[in-house]
Amino acid sequence: MDTPTYLRRHQAADFLQDRFGFGTTETLAKLACVGGGPRFRKLGRFPVYTADDLQAWAESRLSDPVASTSEYAE
Repeated sequence: MDTPTYLRRHQAADFLQDRFGFGTTETLAKLACVGGGPRFRKLGRFPVYTADDLQAWAESRLSDPVASTSEYAE
């Protein structure tokens, strides 16, 4: 079994920015409080994320591909 690499919040935000073009440290902090963000764990007092959890969360936010905005009205 591979041991996952844990990313601190600023590293997680960089990961999301590099791959998806969105995500900030502040957004991840807020979503950790109110819910709706990627899964995380606590390592002592620090929240840590795995790349797999970040990837799954970001992909869950993406819509299906469309050719025009009118397709969203269906």
